[in-house]
Amino acid sequence: MSSYLTGLIGSGIGPSLSPALHEREAARHGVPLLYRTLDLDVLGTPPEEVGELLRAARLLGFDGLNITHPCKQLVIEHLDELAPEAAELGAVNTVVLRDGRAVGHNTDVTGFAKAFARGLPDAPTGHVVQLGAGGAGAAVAHALLNLGVDRLTVCDTDPARATALADALTRRFGAGRADAGRPADVTTADGLVHATPTGMAAHPGLPLPAELLRPELWVAEVVYRPLRTQLLDTAAELGCRTVDGGGMAVFQAADAFRLFTGLEPHTEAMLTDFAQLTEPAAPFAGGRHG
Repeated sequence: MSSYLTGLIGSGIGPSLSPALHEREAARHGVPLLYRTLDLDVLGTPPEEVGELLRAARLLGFDGLNITHPCKQLVIEHLDELAPEAAELGAVNTVVLRDGRAVGHNTDVTGFAKAFARGLPDAPTGHVVQLGAGGAGAAVAHALLNLGVDRLTVCDTDPARATALADALTRRFGAGRADAGRPADVTTADGLVHATPTGMAAHPGLPLPAELLRPELWVAEVVYRPLRTQLLDTAAELGCRTVDGGGMAVFQAADAFRLFTGLEPHTEAMLTDFAQLTEPAAPFAGGRHG
């Protein structure tokens, strides 16, 4: 019988739900799978040394790794190959180690797309504002434009990073589909997608002024621990339709499990697992989608 050794590299990931999600799903298939967290903070390893952790994992016989903040872009130079979606994004959240090669994938794109379609199936998508242009933001932006958003406005605390992502999206999807802007642009948008760490226990608060929200707006969150962020609670109180980050966490994990094992995941059962693991949902410092 095949067995699998997998793990997660990132910062502040000790309480991640990925080990439980992957190990429970493997148990349903009757296969042994061990999922370990390689926390940069615990190891005292700077993000720039992610290549050393990858080399160690290869030597130890790991079958695959998930990659989360702050290593999704740093890991790329240490890989042998990139799947097309990861190459387009310039960000990797899943590495398959097989036949002596390390191949980078990105399941954040499909994870967000499936979660959005499930949580907001008929949401208007004429104009959407996205907060955050990092690794997660790039994946979510691609997912939104693939889903048919007419115009995506990208905002970031680093305006140059927002402009760079908007330019990359324009090259990929065509003129007029993406631009860089400000959070205030949400006042005329159909929807708001939040893809920054704000809302986690280590980064409490709102990512934009509450007065910019209005009842007609829908709001999608990427943070999943806590499952109900201050942004979602504030938006819901105003009457906005909302979707939390839980669906993305589960669907990206399911897609990664398929890549690691070749087995078809039971996504509905994994959604049930997630609900059990987050009830009650206690906030902690980690937890976007790793």
